[in-house]
Amino acid sequence: MPNITIYCFRNDLRLIDNPAFLKAASESDILLPLFCHPNNDLIYKSVKRVGIHRQTFLRQALNQLSASLKLMGSDLIEVQGNICDQIKKIADAIGATNIFFEKIIAPEELEQEALIRSLGIPVVTFWQSSMIDPSELPFEPQNMPDIFTEFRKQIELKNIEIKTLAQSPSKLPRLPNKKFESDININFTKEIKNQKSSFPYTENQFLGGEKTALAHLENYLLKKLPHSYKETRNKLSGIDFSTKFSPWLAIGCISAKYIAFKLKEFEDQFGANESSYWIWFELLWRDYFRFLHFKYGKSLYLKNGLNKNPTHINHNESKFEAWIHGRTGNQLIDAGMRELFLTGYLSNRMRQIVASYLIYDLECDWRKGAQWFESQLIDYDVYSNHGNWLYIAGNGTDPRGGRRFNTTKQNLEHDPTDIYKNYWKEQSINISPI
Repeated sequence: MPNITIYCFRNDLRLIDNPAFLKAASESDILLPLFCHPNNDLIYKSVKRVGIHRQTFLRQALNQLSASLKLMGSDLIEVQGNICDQIKKIADAIGATNIFFEKIIAPEELEQEALIRSLGIPVVTFWQSSMIDPSELPFEPQNMPDIFTEFRKQIELKNIEIKTLAQSPSKLPRLPNKKFESDININFTKEIKNQKSSFPYTENQFLGGEKTALAHLENYLLKKLPHSYKETRNKLSGIDFSTKFSPWLAIGCISAKYIAFKLKEFEDQFGANESSYWIWFELLWRDYFRFLHFKYGKSLYLKNGLNKNPTHINHNESKFEAWIHGRTGNQLIDAGMRELFLTGYLSNRMRQIVASYLIYDLECDWRKGAQWFESQLIDYDVYSNHGNWLYIAGNGTDPRGGRRFNTTKQNLEHDPTDIYKNYWKEQSINISPI
């Protein structure tokens, strides 16, 4: 009896350093690569949960993945709807004996996994989205230190090195005899272009996909930008002020482990400094937000998160609308919110500033802000997005409580000549009702 496997891609749209896909390919006689698009519900007027920037970048990445699979005699089948229903329909049609996919431990994704397991077909999942594997941690993930600094210190003491990466499969099993046509009903033709975007995903060097991600990393290292990262990382706009790895990392076009491996090669050849260390430091923050889910799970998604003494906030919908429209009257905040809506990208510093303003100045529900970022950000990642909002709101593990940013001070430090504000002041956005 042949081993017939469905491999369901999630946030791992790559072939290099994808242990789950490599194992599925090596252990199967027949392999069907699959991607399931969720039903994209509206979250506000005409705005969808997965906004147009994310949709377009994802489309680009799926096109590149499909092309890579076809070069190996396979293909990518795309469907849309309830992931459990879609997998069941396909599994019944081809007589699937296994289902493989990446493990994601956020609440919705865990519910999806439970439903898929209930189908009665053996399910194999792999954790593969962090830089450091949980098995290498100096503690059990569910017993990790709450405070990031202690988390980092213990990891640094262990001196974990990334020595090997999973290679791309050398060959792929054949597809099932039953032919499937991709069944999706999504309009990817609309693109919001802006010449000042700090991540211009409509340009060839910023397209979604593994090939582009690998080329970007190589170019970033060739330009020796790791040696200046710490000095530029808090700028508000531009191409090279930050690494720009996050959009590709978010949907797994490249792995954090691969980036760390190549960064170490760079440091061995050209020397390490505080800036190159800081890239590793930021990747470790990304891991930290992931591993917190092993310890706290759904508790991170409660209204007050982990905060046992929260400040009561009455969400004001009119103030929230002013924030998302870029009409609060605070020029720096409004500039940031316009940039986000028009480009799908926002610098890390501006994300912190606008999040703080929504929570503390407008006294709105942080979860509404997190949901808006989920819709708009091209590099939306459930772990990092949620972790950062908890951090700013004071509902996470930080013992100092929330992080309120003084917009006047931030203005003077990061846009003293009003270049950023003046550019985005001239841009208009229209979030129209249905």
